[in-house]
Amino acid sequence: MAAQSQPHPLHSLTRTLKASPASLKLLRKPSRLIVAAYPNPRPNLGGRKLRVAVIGGGPAGSSAAESLARGGVETFLFERSPAAAKPCGGAIPLCMLDEFDIPSHLVDRKVTHMKIISPSNLTVDFGKTLKPHEFISMLRREVLDSYLRSRAESNGAVSIKALVTRLEVPSSPHAPYLVHYTVDNSAQKPLAVDCVVGADGANSKVAKSIHAGNYACAIAFQERIRLPDHKMEYYNNLAEMYVGNDVSPDFYAWVFPKCDHVAVGTGTLRSKQDIKLLQSGIRARVLPKIEGGKVIKVEAHPIPEHPRPTRVRGRVALVGDAAGYVTKCSGEGIYFAAKSGRMCGEAIVRASEGGDRMIGEEDLKREYLKEWDAKYINTFRFLDLLQKVFYGSNAAREALVELCGDEYVQRMTFESYLYKNLATGNPWEDLKMLSGTIGSLVRCNLVGRQMEVFNQSVLAKVV
Repeated sequence: MAAQSQPHPLHSLTRTLKASPASLKLLRKPSRLIVAAYPNPRPNLGGRKLRVAVIGGGPAGSSAAESLARGGVETFLFERSPAAAKPCGGAIPLCMLDEFDIPSHLVDRKVTHMKIISPSNLTVDFGKTLKPHEFISMLRREVLDSYLRSRAESNGAVSIKALVTRLEVPSSPHAPYLVHYTVDNSAQKPLAVDCVVGADGANSKVAKSIHAGNYACAIAFQERIRLPDHKMEYYNNLAEMYVGNDVSPDFYAWVFPKCDHVAVGTGTLRSKQDIKLLQSGIRARVLPKIEGGKVIKVEAHPIPEHPRPTRVRGRVALVGDAAGYVTKCSGEGIYFAAKSGRMCGEAIVRASEGGDRMIGEEDLKREYLKEWDAKYINTFRFLDLLQKVFYGSNAAREALVELCGDEYVQRMTFESYLYKNLATGNPWEDLKMLSGTIGSLVRCNLVGRQMEVFNQSVLAKVV
């Protein structure tokens, strides 16, 4: 679905005021309305268009560039390695297909069955409440990213295959930012722009240039494994998630099906130095299902664990992984990257009145950051809480898997995930779910202690 053109802010405000006779007094004071809509009016650019550099050509950068170019802003999209593929499970929610007009031929698998496996190998079928038209899309990042970049270019964004080495921040309010970059190891070139969108990932140079602050990063490690046909058939319509200290002390491991292979990977924040050992753990758990497969690609990448302390400074805005928009518990980042890029691009178009006026920090905070936080900050906080409760120990993970067997829990989970809104539940069912959660934690903590005693006794006999 193409992004809709945004009406001038005064249009919707005027319609609202006209709805009430009491508003007629306010309509007699248009200067106050203008101040409310544009607290600090920006100067006209004198016939030229606002120039924006978008650093990074993943879903966040491409979506930002598309919105900017379509809205009349002169847009430059920098991507160092267009053919590179980020290590990523590659699952996207159903709503993203329509909202971002993703063609069905880009989707490798439409998964309707998911299993979640506990440390003790308790297995729950997670997906019993999916409706006939609902599924989880599995795709390869290199395919999605290439498509979104091409669409941004078709809307007028200038794509530059280059390594951005430095962002020079101006000392005066309206002076240009200088983007220094190299093409094929050539001499550095500068590009002067009015505004910058940082979409350059967890190790963002843009974020460092504006002193946006640090955040904790997890590490994701993934192997793409091509399986024999009879074993690939098992994963034809199935994704698996594994939890346990053997595969990750604070996250989960996955087996996600793609076009002709499965992605087998894990992630961790606390034991990054042990990532290969953890990858061996997930391979051991799934060995009978992947035995005889051939590793065709090995990938590793940092993943942010929470939003950066600063996401807007001056005329620079951060989106996607650079801003820290990856959810806890689920580890989802593709949708939020694309959504933040689009929201940021549309915010710049609105604030600059279609690229005709300069913008400032307050515009980005009002039009982009405030809108993003109002829409999604509670989702991030809720998933952060879930991760703290359920990913801290094997006992808690057993409780998580046990809870996932409840159909109400499944329905609430999928409604929230597939449509990117915290689902509204039934108060009585919510109370039962809370009671069940407490009961599972109590039972599984007892089970967890018994398992630890058993494991220690087995180990003592072996030694």
